[in-house]
Amino acid sequence: MFIQIGLTVLILMLAFYLPANARMMALENNHRKFALNMHDISDAYQMAHAADRGGLFMMSSEFDAVKERMAFLRQHPDLQTLEPEILELAAQMSQISHELAETYGDVRINRARTFLQQRQEEIELFQKRLEEAQVIQNELRQWTRDVEMEETIAKSQLARLRDELFELLPELSAQLQTPPKDSSTKASSVVAMSPPRAAE
Repeated sequence: MFIQIGLTVLILMLAFYLPANARMMALENNHRKFALNMHDISDAYQMAHAADRGGLFMMSSEFDAVKERMAFLRQHPDLQTLEPEILELAAQMSQISHELAETYGDVRINRARTFLQQRQEEIELFQKRLEEAQVIQNELRQWTRDVEMEETIAKSQLARLRDELFELLPELSAQLQTPPKDSSTKASSVVAMSPPRAAE
């Protein structure tokens, strides 16, 4: 009797436990399948978006654009194992982001990169010329200082020579203006001392 009661209780517990466990396993499988599907959709969308940025799709209407993207994804070697629903969803996502792919297309991106590269080269060339101009400016500034110093020295020497010349000029002018007194006195004394020839 006790064994039968224990088996009955065990069976009732299993009856309540197994369905709940089955539901949990189903939820986990669905979640795992959903994550796997989202990963596949993401990969397919990236490939379609890259092709759209390259200008591969030309259809304008929504239906034709989705159909064209689905045909591209089916023919892709990395996506042949995916389900059609995943490819259709990725194609729809790519068609919705067509304007974004057109705005940031490969041609425009390459053109923008080329433009930025040229601007970078111009900036580097400008920096190089600016450094050369800075070096030339420093040389000219030093040269100007040297010339000004030499000019100052020359002016001071000229001023000293001028002062010395002005000191010498009064003496020279005084000597030139006054007659030589010694020669005149000597001549008069000689005339006075000589006796007259008539008396002789």
